[in-house]
Amino acid sequence: MITKFWNTYSDAIIYAMIVIGIVFLLLISTKFLYRWLIKKALKKYPNEKPTTIKLVKRILNTLWIILGLAALSFIFISKDKYAVATRNIELIIYVGFVLVFTIIGASIVETIFSRIIKRTIASEGDPTSYKFLRYLSVFGIYFFGAILATLAFPALRGVAQTALGGAGILAVVIGIASQEALANIIGGIFIISFKPFRVGNVIKITDTLVGTVTDITLRHTVIRNYQNKMIVIPNAIINKEKVTNYDLEEKKICQWIEVGISYNSDIDLAKRIMKEECENHPNIFDNRSPQELKNGVPLVVVRVTNLGDSSVTIRAWAWAWDFASAFVMKCELYESIKKRFDAEGVEIPFPHRTLVFKRDQLNQFTNSQPTE
Repeated sequence: MITKFWNTYSDAIIYAMIVIGIVFLLLISTKFLYRWLIKKALKKYPNEKPTTIKLVKRILNTLWIILGLAALSFIFISKDKYAVATRNIELIIYVGFVLVFTIIGASIVETIFSRIIKRTIASEGDPTSYKFLRYLSVFGIYFFGAILATLAFPALRGVAQTALGGAGILAVVIGIASQEALANIIGGIFIISFKPFRVGNVIKITDTLVGTVTDITLRHTVIRNYQNKMIVIPNAIINKEKVTNYDLEEKKICQWIEVGISYNSDIDLAKRIMKEECENHPNIFDNRSPQELKNGVPLVVVRVTNLGDSSVTIRAWAWAWDFASAFVMKCELYESIKKRFDAEGVEIPFPHRTLVFKRDQLNQFTNSQPTE
């Protein structure tokens, strides 16, 4: 029922038509503004998708419709409730524009850092710090936007004002976030600050967890292993583990090639075979200094390193220029050395075990066997 505030039905209809017209005008204006921004964005940055502009358009369209419905509600409520309805409309406008400006601000920061990261990668620089700062900045903008939005609600205003204080932000974060989440964030800050590894480095955490670092976020580090699987590891766990970085300073690697031969085999022949196979491999890297070359130090050093229970361990020190080349070289050398050993009579023994029985135990064992 139309309230008494409206003198005639025609006044209500005129008011409703004005509200609908304004909403329709706002929707049309948003559409034309969206098309204009899309054209400008694609013309200036053709390789970037304008997802933020699309999102802002949807939010604005939703906001105009909600405001229109709220304005139309004045027709059906009494005059004494106008103040409450007006406050509700102001609340919708405030929260809506805070949301829009928060998304736009986060998008601008994301775009700026993305372009900086691309330029850094193109110039063969290290984008790790920029990537982490991008996550930190975007998180800060959304956090600040959420605090501003809570200021509109009286029940939450005290929390928001405390959070905006100097020590209040830390108190709110500690109160909201779990201990594990805080540990991951602090772990990420430590990784960025001390740089035990960077984006693009090959690292080893365990024997089965080896790969290339692709991203470092506030919560976790992402590693792509050699099966092309993405492994997400919380930063707090990485800070507790022993991490081997194959790219921290020099990428060249000394790969150990260890093979055990039987005591009856010719050690000199085995050493010569291993030396020849290593030196002939295409991935071998000459790491000798000019002085070592002058002194006649061999390209591949081969030595006996252990006399085991059933085998003599021989080790070759073979250098490769990076981890991937060293891994391939190790696999192929084990295969070629095994074939050479088989062809030239060098035995790789199976484990042997000798059982010794005392005489009384041997007689007891023999007497306990059934006879035919």
